[in-house]
Parts: sequence; structure tokens; C-alpha cells
Amino acid sequence: MRVGVVRETGAGERRVALVPQGAARLRTAGLEVVVQRGAGLSAEFTDTAYEEVGATLVDTADAVCAGADLVVRVGRPTPEEVQLLRPAAVLIGLLQPSASADLLELLAGRGVTAVSLERMPRIARAQSMDVISSQSSVSGYKAAVLGAASLGKFFPMMMTAAGTIPPARVLVMGAGVAGLQAIATARRLGAVVQGYDIRPAAKEQVESLGATFVSPQVTGNTETTGGYATELSQDAQERERQSILRAVESADVVITTALIPGRRAPILVTEQMVASMAPGAVIVDIAAEAGGNCELTQPGETVIAHGVTVIGPLNLPSTLAVHSSQMFSRNMTTLIEYLVRDGQLALDMDDLIVGECCVTHGGEVRHGLGRVQLVAARA
Repeated sequence: MRVGVVRETGAGERRVALVPQGAARLRTAGLEVVVQRGAGLSAEFTDTAYEEVGATLVDTADAVCAGADLVVRVGRPTPEEVQLLRPAAVLIGLLQPSASADLLELLAGRGVTAVSLERMPRIARAQSMDVISSQSSVSGYKAAVLGAASLGKFFPMMMTAAGTIPPARVLVMGAGVAGLQAIATARRLGAVVQGYDIRPAAKEQVESLGATFVSPQVTGNTETTGGYATELSQDAQERERQSILRAVESADVVITTALIPGRRAPILVTEQMVASMAPGAVIVDIAAEAGGNCELTQPGETVIAHGVTVIGPLNLPSTLAVHSSQMFSRNMTTLIEYLVRDGQLALDMDDLIVGECCVTHGGEVRHGLGRVQLVAARA
């Protein structure tokens, strides 16, 4: 069986789906690996490194896809790239299925089985394949570093001959994987950290990292079966904003990480809250790609409003392409090994992981994600 690795074409994307170490692991498992030249260069993995582990290099994405049974990539393919895939091939990547109905229909019409990594179930046996968690960890780390770099203050307490400087105060909103990594990183940098989440169960995790938990004011079920926070009603959201106003006011840096799969990110920080913060304060909004948790966030931009710097970064994992690619590749390699039996793909749609992640198969768009069901194209 042949696994193909294409060069990413998305704007600003520096990651690669499979690093040389992952290619070597697949080669050991008896799979052939074909890599497009330059696929790993943006992440500092040379073509020579792939050749040294037994991968075959080709010049174009067309050459990769022509004979590949399975094609791996980080981001979504363009319509033109979909046409390069062989009918009955398997495509694995971050396909953003809830916002990609047209893409899914193209893939189904091509007869491609598309595996969307965003839909990986949050169960114990899938943890080693969970790209969203590994990449969110990168985002949380980088958000804390961005906050420290943008603040005109030290993060740690400094005792100097010129006097004692108090530590910065950091508020992290959302205690998922990204939020917990942001808390841990801000604590390592010496800040006094508070963590907030609508899920009371997050309290233990926040406090285990040395941060103070800001208790939510909502009652009832606030967590989905997949471990994500539920979407609150408008009234509940307003009550929560009022309850965290004081924590926002006193923070030097606010890092927001709250995302709801398939939905616009909830507004946690209003313009009124921003105006209440001290001049020079910083907001780093990890949720910018989904619209942002701050009312003033402009995705991909850094703006100053009411004296506060509001940063809306996009694709933070790509800014740390070496390690994020290594983590992505480990997740990808483990998933491929899970899907392959005796050197052949074994796609059991009754399996929880396979069935949940496959968003197109057999000429159909699955899970109600597309507008129509299509008959697979015949080669």
C-alpha cells in the first residue's frame, strides 16, 4: 500500500502531515511512502531526510496522488487538488467538515473516502491519534508566549536593586487542552494565573497547575459527552460575563480559548470589559479563527482598543512548525497503523473511530454534513 504526502498549499501553512520519523515508522510497517519534494522544508525537514528513511520523492502533487492509496495532508485540499486523487483513495487531514459542504460533495463525487481529523472521538484509545488535542497544546503554549512578548511588564516577580516588581496577572478563559497549556506556560514564566471555565469539573485541572479557579455561575449540564463545553443561552452568557468582569478588569493578560465545534466562538469578553482593563493590557484570542471570544477581535490582526492590545492570531501551530509537525505526524502515523491490516486498508464503518471520522465514503457525504448524497464517479 502506498501513502502519499503532499506539500501544503494553504496560505501561511508551514506544517507537514508526515515527518521523516513517521515515514520511517510506516516503512517499517511495510508501507510505501511517496513525498512531494519540498513538502517538509517549511517545517525544516529536508528532502534528503525523507530519502534517508526510504521514502520516494516526486516533483508534483499529481505524481504523489496518481498511485497513492492513502493521501495525508494538514489542511483542506482545493477543488483542483481533489481532482488529483484517485477514485477509491483515502484522504486524511483537517478538512473542517462542518464548514466544507461543497468540498465534501466534491470528494464524494470523486469516490474518495475522506477522514476528517476534527471528528476524532475523545475516547481513551483514540488519544494517540487526536490531532486537535496535540495542536491545541501548541496553540496554548504560543498564546502565553505572545502575551508575555506583547505586555510591557515582566511576567515573574523581580527583586532588584531598583526595587521589587510584582508579577503579571494572567486570566485564561477556557480550560480545555489549549487553556491548560496556556496556564502551565504562564505559570512557568512566573505570572499569577487564574483559570475560568463553565465546566465545574475543570476546577481540579486548573488548580493542579498552580492557578486559581474562577468559579462559573451557571448551573446544569455544561459539558458534552465528548468533553467539550456546551453552548450557553444568551441570558446565561450575559450572567457569566458579569461574573467574570472583575477578573478581566484586574488582568494584565487575558488569553481566550473557548471553542464550540462547528459553531461560532462564544463572546466572552465584551467591549465594555476591554474598556475596563488597564492601559497596556493584552488579550490573546486563540478562538480568532472561529470569530473570536473577544468582541473586538479581528482575525489575523492586532488592534489597539481602549489602550488594550487585542491579538487575533490564526493558525498558531504553524508558527511552531517543527514540533507541531512532529506531533501531527505521530498522531497521523498511529491512525494509519490503526486503519491498515496486513498491509491493506480495513475501513470498518461500525468502528467508533473509523465511522465517526469518515465524512465521505462510498460516494456519499456522511453524518448529514453535505447537502446531497452523490453517486461515486467510476474510474
